[in-house]
Amino acid sequence: MKTLIIGASKNPERYSYKAAEKLLAHGHKIELLGLRADEIFGQTIDTEKKQYADIDTVTMYVGPKRQPEFYDYIVSLKPRRVIFNPGTENEEFFDILKKNNIQYEVACTLVMLGTKQY
Repeated sequence: MKTLIIGASKNPERYSYKAAEKLLAHGHKIELLGLRADEIFGQTIDTEKKQYADIDTVTMYVGPKRQPEFYDYIVSLKPRRVIFNPGTENEEFFDILKKNNIQYEVACTLVMLGTKQY
């Protein structure tokens, strides 16, 4: 099972970068989707929406205004849950996920990892 980070960045100041680092340190497998193709921690940041296999969790680092382009894509991946990190909360998307029987949490991936709730 893997976590897909949407909004991945190679900038160490970004929370998506820190989440990738911590997820890997905790033994989780990750896939990365971002605006710019790059590489972090030996993994490629993809810019195209690929049909990754075995995505358990999607963790969002993209604000609500940019999320509509990801609605159908995320639903098509059939993740168990979507984590909305601070600043990414989106009622419209919550409703879409509910209708598709996908759990969502308004939480911080970094805090969840740190408190062993991930």
